[in-house]
Amino acid sequence: MPENTVRRRTLMASAASAAAAAAVAGPLSLPASAAAFGYGDDGSHYVVNTGASLVFKVSKANGDLSSLVYKGTEYQGYGGKNSHIESGLGASTVTIRQSGPTILISVTYKTLRLYYAARSGENNVYIWTNKADGTVSATRYIVRVQAGKFLNDQPDSYTYAPTLIEAKDVFEKSDGQTRSKHYSKLRVIDYDYIGWSAGGVGLYMVRSNHEKASGGPFYRSLLRHQSADGGGIYEILYYGENQTEAERFGLQGPYVIAFTDGGAPSSSLHHANIDTSWADSLGISGYVAAGGRGRVAGVGIAGRDTSYPYTVGLANSAAQYWGSARDSDGYFSITRVLPGTYTLTVYKGELAVHTGSVTVTAGGTTTLHTITVPSSNDPSNASAIWRINDWDGTPGGFKNAELMTYAHPSDVRAAPWKGNVVIGSGSETSAFPCYLWKDVNSGIIVYFRLTAAQLAAAHTLRIGVTTAYANGRPQVVVNDSWTSAIPSPPAQPSTRSLTVGSYRGNNHTFTYSVPASAWQTDASAYNTLRIYVVSGSGTTSYLSAGTAIDAIDLLE
Repeated sequence: MPENTVRRRTLMASAASAAAAAAVAGPLSLPASAAAFGYGDDGSHYVVNTGASLVFKVSKANGDLSSLVYKGTEYQGYGGKNSHIESGLGASTVTIRQSGPTILISVTYKTLRLYYAARSGENNVYIWTNKADGTVSATRYIVRVQAGKFLNDQPDSYTYAPTLIEAKDVFEKSDGQTRSKHYSKLRVIDYDYIGWSAGGVGLYMVRSNHEKASGGPFYRSLLRHQSADGGGIYEILYYGENQTEAERFGLQGPYVIAFTDGGAPSSSLHHANIDTSWADSLGISGYVAAGGRGRVAGVGIAGRDTSYPYTVGLANSAAQYWGSARDSDGYFSITRVLPGTYTLTVYKGELAVHTGSVTVTAGGTTTLHTITVPSSNDPSNASAIWRINDWDGTPGGFKNAELMTYAHPSDVRAAPWKGNVVIGSGSETSAFPCYLWKDVNSGIIVYFRLTAAQLAAAHTLRIGVTTAYANGRPQVVVNDSWTSAIPSPPAQPSTRSLTVGSYRGNNHTFTYSVPASAWQTDASAYNTLRIYVVSGSGTTSYLSAGTAIDAIDLLE
């Protein structure tokens, strides 16, 4: 069989066919451009040459991606491990076929379907995963990268951090800075791809639209890691840490392993732009073409606080989507939505301020009239005597808030977690810690004065939180004379959060009715508010019960 034959059949018996199969394997040690687009079989793997600069192998036994050779250099693998779903599948049925300029490898493992696709002339591997139910563990795809290819000292690296300080995944460097694969800094809405670039080579994972993932637009999960042993880049299909939603099932993808000459992957691969019409007829299980999807468009959002970005989310048990509202008028458009009825949520920052319902039909556009956010739905609109931070569903602006998305609370760069706050000082927000823990800084004091008229009345105190660990919640004491009841813990994720870069759980507001008898009688004297973290769970230090703060205010 000629070497330039586009499609090479497998299991050939003749000597001529064997020579052709050997020619397919040859590009693994030569520049990939030396062979045309096509595939072959080396006995244990299907070998795909993209006809550009990439040759990759997929195991015929279990669907592992066992080789990624770009411009003659192998990038895949460390510690004897391949790239694969979760920690790898067991014995699977693996098939391959070519449809014109596309090669599709299909992997069947119990109720799971995994697909790899290559397009002629592209240095990309397109991947889809269809997890039909919970009988198969497949919550991530990890591309394992050889040691030394992309060494770095970013927050999600632990190459230079030899001291283990929490679980098996948080490390401390000799200079006191912390590193962990969890410290990506990014929410899902913030990125289109993740990876590295070094020496004129870029290796990236371009994420899918996450329609079958969980957690919404502001969810954080690990995206990559790097150590002296090797690196990994991920597409997280479902991540249980600090997760607020149930797992969704169905087809996820495509997500794309993309090689470049050092630059960013093409924007045409981004989830918002990608055209997969070439995959419409490939028979991918669960695949819904563009014509079977719909769109939601809103003419505007009234009642916004224009100092904040607004996001509109759609979610039901089968899928999730979101889009940004235009700053000028709140216009939004969410495309490529699977048909169905969804809960529509409007977020001010990350705080839900409006919910409704919308139905999407295949091939249609559902147009919504102006959505008006009721004034009462935004807690910032309530008249307050004093307020620490503003209500936006995040601890942003509080002490250490930005650092905590990419560092451990013990990090040397963190400002002291203790320290009291004086209303009227001008530094109320920046001095107040973003997180409170039972074993670290419980009992922080807020000092404030009230006028004679204010002292004569009862007032409502509100404390907004964004997540909690080990059922940590605030109990307050006013002037050492009035103590609130211990509030019931709201529903929150049960996993680690505050120590692995995530403050996003379920936003909740605690309210306390403080009687007039609790205040000082002298308007010139400071009142004291002590905020304690209470819980019967948790361990010690930064793994004691804790909570992340959104805002605190005392209402008129």
